[in-house]
Amino acid sequence: MEEKNSDVVVKVWEINKERLASMQQKISEEPRLMSKTAGRSSCCIFRVPRRLVEINDRSYQPHIISIGPYHRGQPRLRMIEEHKWRYLGSLIARTQAHGLGLEDYLKALHPLETKARESYSEIIHLDTHDFLEMMVLDGCFIIDFFRKIGKMHPFELDDPLVSMSWVFSFFLRDLLLLENQLPFFVLERLFDITKMPEEESGPSLASLALGFFNNTLLRPEVILQKHSDLKGKHLLDLLRLSFIPEEHEVGIHDHPPTHLIHCVSKLRKAGIRLMPGKSDSFLTVKFRNGVIEMPPVTIDDFLICFFQNCVAFELCHKDCTKHITTYATLLDCLINTAKDVEYLCDRNIFENYFGTDSEVARFINNLGKDVTFDADNCYLSKLFNDVNEYYRNGWHVQLAGMKYTYFDTPWSFISAFAAFLLLLLTIAQTFYTVYPYFRPR
Repeated sequence: MEEKNSDVVVKVWEINKERLASMQQKISEEPRLMSKTAGRSSCCIFRVPRRLVEINDRSYQPHIISIGPYHRGQPRLRMIEEHKWRYLGSLIARTQAHGLGLEDYLKALHPLETKARESYSEIIHLDTHDFLEMMVLDGCFIIDFFRKIGKMHPFELDDPLVSMSWVFSFFLRDLLLLENQLPFFVLERLFDITKMPEEESGPSLASLALGFFNNTLLRPEVILQKHSDLKGKHLLDLLRLSFIPEEHEVGIHDHPPTHLIHCVSKLRKAGIRLMPGKSDSFLTVKFRNGVIEMPPVTIDDFLICFFQNCVAFELCHKDCTKHITTYATLLDCLINTAKDVEYLCDRNIFENYFGTDSEVARFINNLGKDVTFDADNCYLSKLFNDVNEYYRNGWHVQLAGMKYTYFDTPWSFISAFAAFLLLLLTIAQTFYTVYPYFRPR
């Protein structure tokens, strides 16, 4: 009888050499979409997080002009790209009279190349020549445009960038976008080397930039003068910092956990009123004696773009204060419905040029979506705590609730008065019906 072969064949798994080499290559590669330097405080120009873009991408994408690398070369932005070269030529024509040409611009920025690259959260895949060309072209366009807006030099006759109003209005917003920035130190370097002798006593770059944006903000000149020496990470940060009062500090830890406040309708029922405040900045919100004081703010396309890009910047930057995010959270707390927006408009706190009250409410409710916020360490933490403490106080809440329910409108007052009058008549009728039986004879 034959014996069966009991040998078992075991297949040994072998590593795929090509896959191993591919993995080793990926290990050695630098991250591209978010560089290793993105977590440093020097990194200040970010791609807007995808979740925020999904909520409203129109507020983060340039409409007519590309600044910096993120939107460079897009066909839809080519129209203004051609005018950048015209402005660069205009600037060179002025500085050549003092022996300063295009070569000098490039040489001035070369030592700043590494620092400028590290200002972006992504790896910039441009060689030195292309990168410096982009910095010089975009930077010189901005500073020459600002100088002409500031009337330091005249515009060319019928320059379409200013004679066509729709172009200028898009400039105001495009130069605010987080993804559409140059580092401020690049602009400063170009501004300094192209400054003519007669301009030495002229306005600073910060003054010109704030003056440019003031074409829509319309702040008093005295406010802009306070910030003539202000320095930001870029133009968006410069404008953001100009709204932050010097006395503002973040919250401290020696108070109970901070809870957010209720909406306008609930606060009014508790006797808390909202009044327009008097301050240079809309960020200066105060609470005293049952009244929240909020400086008036104009809600329009520019401010909405500014808010959304500031919130994105404060979310991404490592060491950035969260003032705009805190203010946006306050608005989100106060506003639940169009009725809340209507009340703020009636109190002259909001001036609405954006759309319907419902559209404003929807924008404000979307502004704080998926944004991290630390209520305990924000500049309004004390205000939140004070409002909540007042809200929980029993006697005036009941009194205010009755006033809100019965005396808030003329019709509710008339109804309450009619009910009270009916009650008095009923009591009188009952009295005169019962009185004869108890009257002594």
